[in-house]
Amino acid sequence: MGTMGAGTDGTAGERRQLVNIAYRLLGSVTEAEDAVQDAYARWYGLPRGRQEEILSPGAWLTTVTGRICLDLLSSARARRERYVGAWLPEPLPDRTERDHTDGVGPTGPADPADQIVMDESVAMAFLVVLESMTPAERVAFVLHDVFRYPFAEIADVLGRTPAACKQLAASARRRVGGARAPVTATGRSDVVRRVKVAWETRDIAALVNLLDPAAVMTADGGGMVGTVLRPVEGGARIAEYMAAIADRAPGLELLERSVNGVPGLVARRAGVVMTVASFGISEGRVTHIWAVRNPEKLRPWGREG
Repeated sequence: MGTMGAGTDGTAGERRQLVNIAYRLLGSVTEAEDAVQDAYARWYGLPRGRQEEILSPGAWLTTVTGRICLDLLSSARARRERYVGAWLPEPLPDRTERDHTDGVGPTGPADPADQIVMDESVAMAFLVVLESMTPAERVAFVLHDVFRYPFAEIADVLGRTPAACKQLAASARRRVGGARAPVTATGRSDVVRRVKVAWETRDIAALVNLLDPAAVMTADGGGMVGTVLRPVEGGARIAEYMAAIADRAPGLELLERSVNGVPGLVARRAGVVMTVASFGISEGRVTHIWAVRNPEKLRPWGREG
């Protein structure tokens, strides 16, 4: 578990890595930051002598953060049964596209969302697949396949043998399937741009052509804003729904933005972000739309400029 520890001084550089792990495990920036804060509180709560006995403070913090996330994932299923409508992971903007209109700029307090590295493991399609895993599968898979932790260390997090953790990761890997196979950035941007234009012009025929016949749209309003509570299935039905929204939402504008590191769309009114949409794309057509409208999940977007 590493060489000689550095006591409390050895923990400061671990926060970014821990936030990245926790977000991928929990799908929520707020919950990820809370989990990491809890882990640090436990670290600083240890007697000085106990801290000095720990050879790798970073490994200790990772283990504790992983266990906290495991507990949260185990309780999340019950909480989500009470959630109004579908639950989707919290979408993230690129740091370069953030508009710090509240006066807090790059030199101000760090936002946890700014610490998250954008790669294929935070794409909405991938996070949604992670949601289908058991808590233990998700922890084993994320720590091993995404962050390359050895199964011997993952065993400490899950309280299982390394062999059992290896089986959990293999089971999770089968669930992932092709979710990590990316469409080229250029191809994805082109499809998203065409969806935007078709929506703005109320061109239902163009939308239908852009949507896979078996496409599914899932919206997350959390019971706080109006939206469909169940997924809308079928390209034609989704196109009609999108056109109806355009007719009922005067003053709403669509912007092409990076969402969790890949091209997506942001809908805003009077500078306030109302919806963030992510897309699953295959063979030039949209197979999934994930639309997050829950205001609590849109806080990292602030007032988009």
